[in-house]
Amino acid sequence: MPKTAATPVSAADPSRWKALVFIALAQLMVVLDATIVNIALPSAQTDLGISDGNRQWVITAYALAFGGLLLFGGRIADKWGRKNAFVVGLVGFALASALGGAANGEAMMLGARALQGAFGALLAPAALSLLAVMFTDAKERAKAFGIYGAIAGGGGAVGLILGGFLTEYLDWRWTFFVNIPFAVVAAVGAWMVIREPAGSRNRAPLDIPGVVLSTTGLVALVYGFTRAESAGWSDTVTVAMFVASAALLAAFVFVESKVKSPLLPLRVLLERNRGGVYLSLGLAVIAMFGLFLFLTYYLQVVKGFSPVKTGFAFLPMIAGMILGSTQIGARLMTRVAPRLLMGPGFLVAAAGMLLLTQLEVGSSYPALILPAQLLLGLGMGTAFMPAMSLSTHGVNPADAGVASAMVNTSQQVGGAIGTALLNTIAASATTAYLADHAAEAAAGGAAARLVQAQAMVEGYASAIWWAVGILAASAAIALTLINTGRPGAGDPVASGSGSAEDADTEFKVPVIAH
Repeated sequence: MPKTAATPVSAADPSRWKALVFIALAQLMVVLDATIVNIALPSAQTDLGISDGNRQWVITAYALAFGGLLLFGGRIADKWGRKNAFVVGLVGFALASALGGAANGEAMMLGARALQGAFGALLAPAALSLLAVMFTDAKERAKAFGIYGAIAGGGGAVGLILGGFLTEYLDWRWTFFVNIPFAVVAAVGAWMVIREPAGSRNRAPLDIPGVVLSTTGLVALVYGFTRAESAGWSDTVTVAMFVASAALLAAFVFVESKVKSPLLPLRVLLERNRGGVYLSLGLAVIAMFGLFLFLTYYLQVVKGFSPVKTGFAFLPMIAGMILGSTQIGARLMTRVAPRLLMGPGFLVAAAGMLLLTQLEVGSSYPALILPAQLLLGLGMGTAFMPAMSLSTHGVNPADAGVASAMVNTSQQVGGAIGTALLNTIAASATTAYLADHAAEAAAGGAAARLVQAQAMVEGYASAIWWAVGILAASAAIALTLINTGRPGAGDPVASGSGSAEDADTEFKVPVIAH
């Protein structure tokens, strides 16, 4: 087939910056929803009569639907059109949020959370892939992904602030109702201003076996890690979930290598730069989600902070992420290779984590926690920006949705692993500390309370050491696997895929590689 010139920068969509506002708003809604409900959960549990054994399902139902359906959602976005998938995802998310806010019992709440996850799985990859196909100029792309990266990294902390404020001053139901205005504004704005490039849809028939195998495999994986947190790693069901997940995902890879129109073309996954992003980002999110959990409990239980004060205590991390993403990452991305932002970024974040290993019951917030959060935010913000942009590096625009879904999947699975793995490590260290100080714990009174607090902090510090190592591994992977040059430097697109189809496509369709 004859090759034609790539779409010129002058042909870029004139409404792309307006579109970015609504895409960013939708992304903020999805990301903050992952943490906003955590703060409201104790109040919701009491009102709805949810048992202690079932309360985890308020979080798990969302995580299972979101993580399990992401690849399917990404391919639907490629097939339907990303604008259509984006708007449908927003409307569905708003309706599910209204259902959750109006819940009158456990079943209604869990159903609403599962629906939120399902529509989030359609919305999140559509949002990222819209950016990929609308911003083709390297400098503009850097700015757009700087904003998106800051939201992707800092949205969880924003959820803690908003969740604390709404729960303390209004009602837990508003942690659901608050999504509705976000969704309505984003949907109306997106419908009016977003224009997808022509010819970027994937009209291939849907790979039903791939959908079934990927969805069940990812659900089993996320549930396995979630169950491990409460039932333990040796629990029969936990082990069965991991075995089932491995078998289903292996079958998925085999099917994808054989079918004519795969749900996830293996060239999307195996190109070394995209693969490096999925792996390094997934590991970094393990460390990040663990930290949110530990710092929230440390500030509220050990330091006695209110929910609102706890939320505001995360502001330095948010500020660091915004600064790292928009002022460091976005400004340097067109000047240096992505690995030289991602690797050092993860190492700076690891330095912030290293400070937090010194956490004690009486630690000062300004002297220890604040600088640690700033370092963590700066590092993660700087790394997230090129990572989000690289997630669609050199990919055929018809595969942009599923490539975007992969980076969301790596974050979702990373979050599930991080919460389960680091919480288990912390709990083991806490138990060991209490066993070593059994006499003081049995004494009762202030001495026993102090030992309990010290045991909790000892557990957090032990788990944070693991987070330091995980971030160092993220840096090593980014520096080793990612070898693309700076945007516009003329490096080959399909540098690690070995796919002539990918390389040839770069000349036939609108360019979305840097």
